[in-house]
Amino acid sequence: MPGASAQTSPVKALNANWIAGPDGTDGRFELMIVTEDDQQHTICPSPASTTALLALAQADTILLWDPDNRTLIAANVVGTWLARTGATRVTVTADR
Repeated sequence: MPGASAQTSPVKALNANWIAGPDGTDGRFELMIVTEDDQQHTICPSPASTTALLALAQADTILLWDPDNRTLIAANVVGTWLARTGATRVTVTADR
């Protein structure tokens, strides 16, 4: 992937936690990204960013995580550029 570090790996699982804040606030989201090499990475996006990230994860995309640049790459948004690499869609799971 152009611009990605050598540590970039396909996302195997994506888990989401929502931590309630005081009444009337948005609370806080934590996403755990598990890569194909079983490494776990945690990010804390805003509620709006979480909505967009979960929509990408549920679309017909392939997600890759670049831990060096803290970048989530959504491939195959249009077309199937990564199909021949053997990478597959992420399985979105809820962490309770």
